[in-house]
Amino acid sequence: MHVLSVSSLKGGVGKTTVALGLASAALNKGLNTLVIDLDPQCDATSGLAAPSDQGFSVAEVLQSPKLQNLRRAIVPSAWHRDSKMDVLVGSPRSLLLDNPAPSVSDVWKLEEVLASIEDEYDLVIIDTPPSINALTRTAWVASDRVILVTEPALYSVIAADRARKAIVEISAKLSPRLQLFGVVVNRLRTQSHEHEYRLKELRDMFGDQLLMPYFEERAAVQQSTGAARPIHSWPAEGASEIAKGFDWLLAGALSELSSTPVRKARAGVVDRSIRGQSITEMVEVEEVPSSRRAEKKRRWFSFRKSS
Repeated sequence: MHVLSVSSLKGGVGKTTVALGLASAALNKGLNTLVIDLDPQCDATSGLAAPSDQGFSVAEVLQSPKLQNLRRAIVPSAWHRDSKMDVLVGSPRSLLLDNPAPSVSDVWKLEEVLASIEDEYDLVIIDTPPSINALTRTAWVASDRVILVTEPALYSVIAADRARKAIVEISAKLSPRLQLFGVVVNRLRTQSHEHEYRLKELRDMFGDQLLMPYFEERAAVQQSTGAARPIHSWPAEGASEIAKGFDWLLAGALSELSSTPVRKARAGVVDRSIRGQSITEMVEVEEVPSSRRAEKKRRWFSFRKSS
């Protein structure tokens, strides 16, 4: 199971649109996929036409990361076909958990509970809030890779650079498995001189991690999202081109994840000696080969404070 977060530290750049586009590409590829809606606005839950009146959501799972709570909070999306497209439904209640100074135990809860369903999905896509508080950090700790979404505008470029630095910090302190896969440019206006200038900034800043293709501002994207339909099945002009872009993006991410020679085992248990520490405490994670299934299922991380 590969875990991919889709993030931005600035709202309004189309982060959820990109997450849904990747989900559509995963459905088209026949992958068993779980979308986790960590954004309290719950747009991914709505976009996937997932019923969210079950009483359980991601908020309850993070409050009590038990398998039975996870099962009750996961519902099938209306998108599903031959493969699974499930949703860990979002809730505005998750905003109450978005602590600006989370402890290690706070940010490890999603990682712990995902360990119990490792063999049920090929891919997990996490739609994160546009902030760097507890929910986003929780998603990143549970992830193998992060895709940052930006638009070619000043504050979005600044936010992308801040997010990259935060990912490096969390990788160094908590989860060496975590890496930035790259940056997706969304809502590009090709005739805009401002966008052209900011694109050059992004190229200089991220180099090869600026991912292709760039996604232009297209009505078909908003239409398919509003209709809660996958972009791959949307009949409007331009939709097939956008869908190919998401196929390309997903293929690149999966190729990198599959070629990683050593994966870090998922955490099942966090040493109680570190519970309650601030996330700013330095914590090292021991590398564990995962070539054998038995090792993979142990899911132990070893921790120690750095000096």
